Amino acid sequence: MSRAAPALPATARLLAAGARPRTLPVAVVPVAVGAGLAAGAGGVHLVEAALALVVSLAIQIGTNYANDYSDGVRGTDAGRVGPARLVGGGLLPARTVKGAAVASFAVAAAAGLAVSLLTSPWLLLAGAASIAAGWLYTGGPRPYGYLGLGEVFVFVFFGLVAVVGSAYVASGRFHAVDVVAAVPVGLLAVALLVVNNLRDIPGDERAGKRTLAVVLGDARTRGLYVAVTVGGVALSAAVAVYRPGALLGLLALPLALRPVGIVRRAAKGGDLVPALVMTGTLQLAFGALLAVGVAW
Repeated sequence: MSRAAPALPATARLLAAGARPRTLPVAVVPVAVGAGLAAGAGGVHLVEAALALVVSLAIQIGTNYANDYSDGVRGTDAGRVGPARLVGGGLLPARTVKGAAVASFAVAAAAGLAVSLLTSPWLLLAGAASIAAGWLYTGGPRPYGYLGLGEVFVFVFFGLVAVVGSAYVASGRFHAVDVVAAVPVGLLAVALLVVNNLRDIPGDERAGKRTLAVVLGDARTRGLYVAVTVGGVALSAAVAVYRPGALLGLLALPLALRPVGIVRRAAKGGDLVPALVMTGTLQLAFGALLAVGVAW
C-alpha cells in the first residue's frame, strides 16, 4: 500500500524545504552575472533576463526534487547525515516528489520556450539538455551522478551554459568575456557540490553511489574543494582583462577562509554542514560582486 500524502499545508511546507533553498544561489548567480555582462556590453533586455532567471531557478528546484525522488526510490538516502530527504526520510510519497520535479521542469520548459521565441530557437536545445541533465543526475538507468561526473555537469550547465546563455538572452549577442566569466561561476558551483559530496562519502560508499568524492577519497576531495573555491574567486583577475571592474570579485575572498578552514581541519559528517552553508554564502556574495564589476 502506498504512503498517503500529508495534509496540503504540511505537504506545501515539506515541498518548500525539499526545494533546498540553500542551493538556489547556484541558479541565481549565473543569471545575475550574465545580466551584468549584458549591461557592460551596452544594455539589458529585462524581460529576457527575468525569463532566464525563471528557467534557471526552475531547473535547479526540479533537479533537487528529481534527486530526492531517484535517490529515495533507490534507497541511497538511507542513513544520510544531512537534512532529511522527502522520499528517503518517509516524509512524502515518491509520486508526490516526482510530480513536483516534473512540474518544476515544466515551468522551466515554458519559460525557456518564451525566451527562445524572443531571442533564438537554439536556446531550446540548451534548455532541453539542461532539463535532461537535471533528471539524469540521479535518475535513469545509468545516472551520471553515480559515475563521478556530477561536478563536470555542474560546471558545464551552471557555469558555461547558464552564464553564456543568460548573457546572450540579456544582450542579444555573444562576447568572449562571457565564457571567461562563466569559469569562476562554474567553479564555485562545483565547490558547493564537492563539499556536499565530501560530507556524504560514508553513506554514498555504502549505497554504491560513486560520486567524484568517493572516487577521489577524503583527502583528495578536500584538496579539490580548496582549489575550486579559492581558484574560482581568484579567477576574477582573468575576467578583469576584459572588464577591469571584475576585480571586485576578489573582495569575496575573505568569505572563503572559514569554509576552507573547516574542510582543511578534516571535519566530517554534520560538522561539514556549516562549510556547505558558508560556501553558498560565498557563491552569492561573489556572484553579486562580479555582476556589478562586469557591468562597468
